[in-house]
Amino acid sequence: MKSDNNDKAPLFKSWNYWYLLVVLFLAFLIVLFFFFTKHFE
Repeated sequence: MKSDNNDKAPLFKSWNYWYLLVVLFLAFLIVLFFFFTKHFE
């Protein structure tokens, strides 16, 4: 079975940028929901 290690991530240079984007997006959602909670309590 052949495995290719040369898979490129779509839109970015490497998969690490995708991981960073996902982590930052989730942190943004947490902060956003925190402020929604504080505003509407």
